[in-house]
Amino acid sequence: MDTIRELTVVSAIIRTILAVFLGGIIGLERGLKNHPAGLRTYILVCMGACIVMMTNQYVYQVFDSGDPVRMGAQVISGIGFLGAGTIIVTSKNQIKGLTTAAGLWTTACVGLALGIGLYEIAIIGGIVIFIVLTLLNRLDHYLKENRKNVEVYIELDKEFTLRDFIKELRSRGIKGSNIQLQNNNAIKDKEICLIISLKSENYFTCEELVKKVNNIDGVLHVEEI
Repeated sequence: MDTIRELTVVSAIIRTILAVFLGGIIGLERGLKNHPAGLRTYILVCMGACIVMMTNQYVYQVFDSGDPVRMGAQVISGIGFLGAGTIIVTSKNQIKGLTTAAGLWTTACVGLALGIGLYEIAIIGGIVIFIVLTLLNRLDHYLKENRKNVEVYIELDKEFTLRDFIKELRSRGIKGSNIQLQNNNAIKDKEICLIISLKSENYFTCEELVKKVNNIDGVLHVEEI
């Protein structure tokens, strides 16, 4: 086992194949859910990190000088630019792409582990990342659906004042807090746009709570964020 930890042609092939495989299975899950970074992106990130570490190990072994992890440290900080490109803030202040960005960063770490020959950690890490992105997605969805506080984006008719809206919420046993008025020049003359945190006195799922708010006269649009 110790021989394939050294940088040879055989170990380089093994590391490259594992980088393509582990990066591929993680990227496949993201790609099937139509996320910004998919199969090819994850493979390239894992491969690139692996190549960087093999290059660093080669320099250290052949020239017997330098820091064996210096180039890897640059990957850890440098992958941020790619992750930042997958994070999107929508017009309704929704933040999307954080999980994809985190997935890219951790996949790069898997590639670094492979590149230096730490096969066990890389394989375990790759499997855990895949489990987190797939199996724990259901748990995450369940927790979001059953949380007590829901933050929503709402568009109200201009004639339906914010005060009237709060009264309607209270009459339905719903408390509103942390109200943030939104300045949308395209629709501000006709509508009132706001972000508000809602909490129901009775038990409702997030979907049921959003529907109750959407049924209030004067509410033009409501969307969970």
